[in-house]
Amino acid sequence: MEKMISVVIPNHNGEKSIGRCLEAACASDYRNFEVVVVDDCSDDRSVEIIQQYPCKLVRLGERSGTSKARNTGALKSRGEMIFFTDADCLLQRDTLSKVNRAMSSAGPDVAVGGTYTLIPYDEQFFSTFQSVFVHYSETKNLENPDYLAAHAMIMHAETFRKSRGFPEVFLPIMEDLEYSHRLKRSGVKLRMVPEIQVKHIFNFSFTGSLLNAFKKSRYWVMYSQKNRDMLADSGCASIELKFSVFSFLVNVLLIVASLLFQKPELLLGVPLILLANGLLCRKLIHAFYRAGGSLFSVLAFSYFTLCYPIPVGLGTITGILNYYLSAGIPEQQELKRGG
Repeated sequence: MEKMISVVIPNHNGEKSIGRCLEAACASDYRNFEVVVVDDCSDDRSVEIIQQYPCKLVRLGERSGTSKARNTGALKSRGEMIFFTDADCLLQRDTLSKVNRAMSSAGPDVAVGGTYTLIPYDEQFFSTFQSVFVHYSETKNLENPDYLAAHAMIMHAETFRKSRGFPEVFLPIMEDLEYSHRLKRSGVKLRMVPEIQVKHIFNFSFTGSLLNAFKKSRYWVMYSQKNRDMLADSGCASIELKFSVFSFLVNVLLIVASLLFQKPELLLGVPLILLANGLLCRKLIHAFYRAGGSLFSVLAFSYFTLCYPIPVGLGTITGILNYYLSAGIPEQQELKRGG
């Protein structure tokens, strides 16, 4: 039985991707669905583009943020199930059919998550690296994931209404992390279904990849400090990533110490630490291999080991400092009140 699914998409100045997003959604092989797009005061051509597609357009009266847009779209939807995704994500033709199958046996006490395809829309190196890394990280724990990402989050409409929705006064990102944790505390079981996939539009350059890593790490750490789960194996904040940052730092210290104290024997520890990192990340390396073959896996893991830890480490330090220097910011106070 094809139950009614509402696809809810927040948008702000997404003219570069919203057309492709809606074209993909409307091309679904599923029949019983609607698309609800909530525009958060775009000042580009977004609204003009959205109006070209058979979807429900809701326009917010003032700039309110992604969470408000998602919550508004869900409340304006008619479906028995709500599928949250983003304006830079492309549903596959069978995505909604897989959603229906996954939710057919799930009661209102279950929320389901999907993930990115291994290969993104833009098949560039840094975009593919990011898509594979997110896909691998989000699908490590299928039965009890730490969170469900809002690029592919599904629940019964009844569950959403009872949950109070995404936090509307919060850090600029990580709202799906907070929402997932709140769902868990209320008794909702999270389940990851890796077959449910969307294709992301990254268009990442080297600089864009590094800046994204810094930004995500900064806000993740600010939230995790409050949540007291800094060392948890949580999706993209995985044990593999944390050990990679740690091993990078240790190797830098070993190299510096060997130069300062003229003890070249200290350098013997560098390949051992790299080997340990490779062993810990062997499944991630295999995911890189599945996506792009041997050369890509070597280059991607080298980037993950030698470059990526720098912005992640800097973001971590910045996030810790931000948290302790701004412990009383309104976002944190609201989060504590909203629990």
